[in-house]
Amino acid sequence: MSSNLTLYVDSRFFSPYAMFVFVALSEKKIPFAIEKIDLVNNAHHTSAYQHLSLTGRVPTLVHGNFSVSESSAIIEYLEDAFPAPHHPAVLPASVRDRARARQLQAWLRSDLAPLREDRPTTVIFQQPSALPLSPSGQAAAQQLITAASSLLNDMSDNLFGAWSIADTELALMLNRLVVNQDPVPPKLKAYVTRQWQRPSVQAWIQQQG
Repeated sequence: MSSNLTLYVDSRFFSPYAMFVFVALSEKKIPFAIEKIDLVNNAHHTSAYQHLSLTGRVPTLVHGNFSVSESSAIIEYLEDAFPAPHHPAVLPASVRDRARARQLQAWLRSDLAPLREDRPTTVIFQQPSALPLSPSGQAAAQQLITAASSLLNDMSDNLFGAWSIADTELALMLNRLVVNQDPVPPKLKAYVTRQWQRPSVQAWIQQQG
């Protein structure tokens, strides 16, 4: 299948969801172009972008005459359109592990709102927050730590043996706490450090320069 792809991302490279798709494309070794959308000046509300993305959000992936938005849908599309073994997989091979990865992805997107509010991605990509976690933020942080601790043992480099995009997604959520020096167990800090060193993640960070 042709790899004529363009990824639309936020112009400041702060969107975690755009990052996840960027990482997935990079890990699958698919050539792609980047188009920046200025969310501050509402470029995502233009009729042209609304037509392209359907939801008016980033990221949006354009593949030839097809476009799709929402990061989880894009990642699933990439896995189907550019499958293993010709391209590295970004989701686990096992049916049960893939189901668990999807569960984790859906949960990280739909829950833990107080943590995302207290520790937005700007604490990772710009500067930490001077404010303490709110009570609801503390509760969400503990919920995240409990779930992550149950999924990762002391010897785990990745969630499911081989790396998957779920590792990047979990590591980013945990990194909201780590970079802000909020309490995080050592094994989870070590996990975040390992995940953050992946070349695909570092390539996203370098885009911000």
